Amino acid sequence: MASRVSLPGLHAPGAGFDEPFEMLGACHDRVRRSLDLLQRLRDYLKTHACDDSARQAARDVLRYFDIAAPLHHEDEELHVFPPLLAGGDAALTDLVRQLQRDHVLMAERWAAARVGLQALADGAVQAFTPQHETALDRFAQCYDDHLRHEDDRIYPAARALLDDPAQQSMGQEMARRRGVR
Repeated sequence: MASRVSLPGLHAPGAGFDEPFEMLGACHDRVRRSLDLLQRLRDYLKTHACDDSARQAARDVLRYFDIAAPLHHEDEELHVFPPLLAGGDAALTDLVRQLQRDHVLMAERWAAARVGLQALADGAVQAFTPQHETALDRFAQCYDDHLRHEDDRIYPAARALLDDPAQQSMGQEMARRRGVR
């Protein structure tokens, strides 16, 4: 049995690398919490001066989307999407292709969105500019349908295609890429 770990993006008690789909779901929960933190930060700055707590919130959002989110997308690209693409279901194949395009778009939009967050975290700005706000909106919108499609259709379909040894191997590889094993 894989060891239980506490990683950014994992809040579900008992989510370990021996349960990779539970870990992926926990990562989605962390995405939602990080996007919520981002929105609360934006709302806070509309009525308060930038302070240490605002800069820390910006650093927390940066850390999640700079480190954990790319690893999560890589998990999906390496382990979840390939069996679905090989499975022959045209509707699932189309959806996987859309999700792959989403990952590219998310990375592009994150590059733009993180500029204002980094400036805020570093103390270089005290509030988001209209350009920062637009970039943050565009980034957050990427997740509107993406998470729902993965949670409702993609993860259940992939889990059904991957037997226990394949899921165990998946979890071991995920752990290795994170330096846990």
